[in-house]
Amino acid sequence: MVKFVFDVDGTLTPSRQLMDAEFQSWFIRFQENNATYLVTGSDRIKTLEQVGSHVYNFAHRVYNCSGNSVWEQDKEIYCNDWKLPQEAEEWLREELEISKFPLRTGLHIEDRPGMVNFSVVGRNATLGERKLYAEWDNKSEERYTIAKAFMEKFPGILALVAGETGIDIFPEGMDKGQIIKDFEGDYVHFFGDKTEKGGNDYPLAKLITNGEVHSVQSWEDTWSLLRK
Repeated sequence: MVKFVFDVDGTLTPSRQLMDAEFQSWFIRFQENNATYLVTGSDRIKTLEQVGSHVYNFAHRVYNCSGNSVWEQDKEIYCNDWKLPQEAEEWLREELEISKFPLRTGLHIEDRPGMVNFSVVGRNATLGERKLYAEWDNKSEERYTIAKAFMEKFPGILALVAGETGIDIFPEGMDKGQIIKDFEGDYVHFFGDKTEKGGNDYPLAKLITNGEVHSVQSWEDTWSLLRK
């Protein structure tokens, strides 16, 4: 069976923003005729806010928090209760202190089911503040540097660049790649914007041997590919 799996931020929506209304209407019609699944580092509340209840509930299954909180419509069928070790949290706070990016907006370490999201600029940043950090990070590659150093310091815990400003952190094996077991025997089309090594879509992308990985730069890319 052919199945379509989509990342959300940067793939179906602008990062941390709402789904384009025209694309949303088109995508709902696409869902009516195709088996669709969502896999995102965000929690259920944020995903519902971004894609809307119709897109969320028309998906056969939604893998929130990189597959650590799994939903079928309004029912959670799996939840991982892993917590970040205290030593690792203290290390992240030290990195926050020494970062040369000047702006801090709060909520820098966000607990989610089975994972943590770390952001130097903070989850409370406005769209403009997020853009400032994204531009700075593109030049400095701070997130990749922090993620690499974290994994060297804490073997067995992954740290992967996610979205525009964050780093997703979870135990080895609890990344997006964990959902591949639900697609045995299926032909999978996976759409993601962070499919390169070090990105949070990579663990799933590298496991897809029966299907296609579509690396996109935006929701417009996704829409264009789907229409083709």
